[in-house]
Amino acid sequence: MTRKIPAARIALCASFAVLALVLVPVSLAAKGGGGGAGKPSGGGGGTTGGSGGTLALVFLDSTDGLAHWGQRITYTVSTTATYPYVSTTCYQGSTLVLSTSAGFFPSYPWQSAQIVPLTTMLWTGGAADCSAKLYLNGSRGETTLATLSFHAYA
Repeated sequence: MTRKIPAARIALCASFAVLALVLVPVSLAAKGGGGGAGKPSGGGGGTTGGSGGTLALVFLDSTDGLAHWGQRITYTVSTTATYPYVSTTCYQGSTLVLSTSAGFFPSYPWQSAQIVPLTTMLWTGGAADCSAKLYLNGSRGETTLATLSFHAYA
């Protein structure tokens, strides 16, 4: 007897697999030290920082200086840490619709992951509230260096 697996379950498993591919490099990252990292600026956005760095939103496709569903964003990062990462999460109400993480240092092997498309299999349209976190993932756990919140419009 053959058991059929619903398409929704397959899609959900695929989403988790993609998320795992993004987060595995984060868990393997080395402890940060001195040095610099950055990303060229290409737009507006807010900047926040703590004692360890600053984080600014860069709109890659925006025509009005705001983030919108379906567009792409990235970040300008300023820190003395050697291996900084930026995570992005977006929620529609209490539902997590986007979760990414990428290294923002020159030797990071997946440079294209620094560009965040504001759409996922779970986020098929509409507005969302998003946040970004600049952090280090070291031997003693995660250290947050800066945070940034923004709204992605429909």
